[in-house]
Amino acid sequence: MTITGKIQKRLCAGAALAMLAAALLMPAQAAGAPHVTPDTTVAEMRANEGIMGSGVNTWDRGDLLPEQPWMYGHWTLRRFIGSTVEDGVAGLNLIIDNYNQGVQVTYPIYTPEEIAADPSLAEVELYYFPATQPGAKYALVLAGNMFERTSVVKEACGAVSQLHEMGYGAFILRYRIGRDLKDNANYKDLVRAVQFITENAEKFEVQAEDYALVGHSAGGQLCAIFGTDRMGYSNYGLPKPGALLLAYPIINYMYSKPAFFYLYDGAEPGDHLAPGDYYYNIEVAAEVSSDFPPTFQWYGRNDNTLKGIFFPLQSPALDRALEAHGVMHQMLVFDNAPHGSATGTGTDAEGWLYQAAAFWEQAVAARHAGG
Repeated sequence: MTITGKIQKRLCAGAALAMLAAALLMPAQAAGAPHVTPDTTVAEMRANEGIMGSGVNTWDRGDLLPEQPWMYGHWTLRRFIGSTVEDGVAGLNLIIDNYNQGVQVTYPIYTPEEIAADPSLAEVELYYFPATQPGAKYALVLAGNMFERTSVVKEACGAVSQLHEMGYGAFILRYRIGRDLKDNANYKDLVRAVQFITENAEKFEVQAEDYALVGHSAGGQLCAIFGTDRMGYSNYGLPKPGALLLAYPIINYMYSKPAFFYLYDGAEPGDHLAPGDYYYNIEVAAEVSSDFPPTFQWYGRNDNTLKGIFFPLQSPALDRALEAHGVMHQMLVFDNAPHGSATGTGTDAEGWLYQAAAFWEQAVAARHAGG
């Protein structure tokens, strides 16, 4: 062997040793946080480096009745999520994949100064799921909530897994709930989220316009309010949504309104809000105009939650209003799709989000064609 060859051999050996040493010193992230499965427990999921490191908050309760560490920890994700577990797990694994690839997942949408003035704003977060290709349309997903509880893992994670599969960029909004709902806090969070994405569309590699709002239950009501002339997108100089995609939305809180007023706003309207302007007092069907975004919605006939607040004033009322004002719309009604069915897997609503995405594409095409 020549002297040059010996030198090259020694250099290669040294480089190999250096690479080995570097590999041993690499953080665990580089090796890749492991995926979760339906049989992973909730405690194991929350302890996963990819979930913890991403900053995603998987606790589903607010501050008034917080979820305690011993609650649900021993449950498997199969039990915690239910029949849509495969979709929810796929969404959780997207979070882990993005973390492993060095993608920033969690974004605060309020400034440090705003949070210092109102600490409840620290709870509000936006979770980012990049599209497979830059320049895609995006969907902002809102889970439902019941006073102190949300369904981010079940509803929102399942939805983003399917949206990602279809090639869209996606975001989950963790909005304020429970005792922090004073003065339309949750709706303000939605508005700020759309503002934040619009201002940072280039950074997120998504289109600023033609986006969809995907709302479940109470989250669906917030998305629908965003389409109104009274409180919606036009009041904030924001682009009109390409479509609203609503799963078992609450359109009218009916006799729950006084309870919300007392619980959240102390039964004393602020100077800046008339009683009718509180989000829970908005009867969306009565607020529809010709500028309302194209709307896809669905519910199940065995939805006992909507039955409890009078079916006819929910999706059917919104559907009639959309028809009367010439707004592009589609409503599906399933025999077996209880409230909280999320992606609908295991019910008659299975695949609804794919149908909704097709509607969204049709609505955007019609808009650009001048239809």
